[in-house]
Amino acid sequence: MNTIYKTTFLLVAVLLTACEKTQPVEVPPAQTLTREASGYYCLMTVLHHSGPKAQIFLDDQAEPLWFTSVRDAISFTLSPEEPKNISAIYVNDMTDADWDNPGVDNWIEASKAWYVIASKRSGGMGSPEAIPFSTKENAETFAKEEGGTVYDLLTIPHDYILESSE
Repeated sequence: MNTIYKTTFLLVAVLLTACEKTQPVEVPPAQTLTREASGYYCLMTVLHHSGPKAQIFLDDQAEPLWFTSVRDAISFTLSPEEPKNISAIYVNDMTDADWDNPGVDNWIEASKAWYVIASKRSGGMGSPEAIPFSTKENAETFAKEEGGTVYDLLTIPHDYILESSE
């Protein structure tokens, strides 16, 4: 009798696993930054701030959440209070960007970027910034000129991102 229960349980488990259909998550493309974009945390016009910006897409929203600084966007991903159904994160590639006007269409995937932290440059609200570049070499060149250390997204120290800027 015990063997019958085990066999039945295994058969049901196999059938349920076989019936599960996983839908591939469609990654939305980056959007052009416009004057209408408001910062998620500050509710201010994103274009009015210097330094790199970010946009985060959630699975259940067509429009991205905008951030006046990359550091704020990374902080969003680390905060237990914020949604975790993120489908895409884009950041400005600062390789050829002007600090005061970093661009509206030079987006790269946050996971593929290289970041300079603790440089002489301040982010959108005058806070320390995580400055993204499309290549490690470009990030290293910036760090030599402006100070700071180069990291990929997964190795940026959380205390740098989450510490108060005051």
